[in-house]
Amino acid sequence: MYTESEVLEFVKEEDVKFVRLAFFDLKGKQKNISIMADQLHRAFELGISFDASAIDGFESPDKSDLFLHPDPTTLSVLPWRPNTGKVCRMFCNIKYPDGTPYEKDCRTLLKNAIKYAKEKYNLSLSFGPEVEFYLFKLNEAGESTKIPFDNAGYMDIAPEDKGENIRRDICFTLESMGIIPEASHHEEGPGQNEIDFKYSDALTAADNTATFKWIVRTRAASNGLYADFSPKPLEGQAGSGFHINVSLSDESKMPNAIAGILKHAEELTYFLNTTEESYNRLGECKAPKYICWGNQNRSTMIRVPATKKIKRLEIRSADPECNPYIAFALIIYAALDGIENNLIPPAPVEENLFANASKNDIKVLPDTLDLAKKIADESEFVKKVLKY
Repeated sequence: MYTESEVLEFVKEEDVKFVRLAFFDLKGKQKNISIMADQLHRAFELGISFDASAIDGFESPDKSDLFLHPDPTTLSVLPWRPNTGKVCRMFCNIKYPDGTPYEKDCRTLLKNAIKYAKEKYNLSLSFGPEVEFYLFKLNEAGESTKIPFDNAGYMDIAPEDKGENIRRDICFTLESMGIIPEASHHEEGPGQNEIDFKYSDALTAADNTATFKWIVRTRAASNGLYADFSPKPLEGQAGSGFHINVSLSDESKMPNAIAGILKHAEELTYFLNTTEESYNRLGECKAPKYICWGNQNRSTMIRVPATKKIKRLEIRSADPECNPYIAFALIIYAALDGIENNLIPPAPVEENLFANASKNDIKVLPDTLDLAKKIADESEFVKKVLKY
């Protein structure tokens, strides 16, 4: 949690030569520009300009100048780069030339949601993401195949699980960048893995998710593998989920929050499940499709896990291709809608919905990307939150 002056001092004392200024497009894809360390003072004071018309969904060529303003609290040294002439990374806030925040900056959108929850409801929300991914072998040309790194199953161990060393490497790298991993294991699919990291505020959790995916891809590549975060890379095998655990500073509001998220579930789907492939995952292999909740029930969209400490809810429908900043912001506003209107959730579902061919009395999530987009486009809730 550095200040600007501390970052400038750190860069000077630690022989940092390059600083990567990172930001995100609307799909959550990380972009960056590298500057020399002696340009960092200018970046803090004036920002670093970039061509917004080259970023899909941002601006047209006639008003394309936007500026990156680094967030000093996000400083991390890239541990896989040389110790002499270090390389650092900071996430940035995007602003117009006059200094006003850019409304399509997803970090700003999430910061506004956090601020609104605190100022209007005196409420803080903590997020704990669980990200699943596959490891695939490369061919002789160094390109990705669909051949899994191993054929192990859920929580198997070596020698069946060949991913132990890579997960350990990823965890050490996460630690060195200030992200605290809590657990890692082999998942159900062949070559499928999961690493969970510590709960944090929503913005830090989104930053950590973005950093996590970058680290996994980097460390996989260094081991001659390809890390795949797509929701359904192998037909007939488990898809990869992005399970979003949320806890509230006032636990008494959790039922209202659940009701609010369920109310807006169809409108959220386009932002939680952003690809055509996403809809091949929903309804299969423990990926939910019914808009309901249950205690300890992994077949429902929202699960309330058994826990001896902080009570939390787990949203199980999202997948790793989504933009975590937009997803978390929408979840916060949906939860707050439930709290503001004192919404009461339906009774929890206690049965295994995967074992039932049809549940006509429970609404289902959109089953195609086109339908999800249509619902989102027509949603007043989404228009109010995104404001663009």
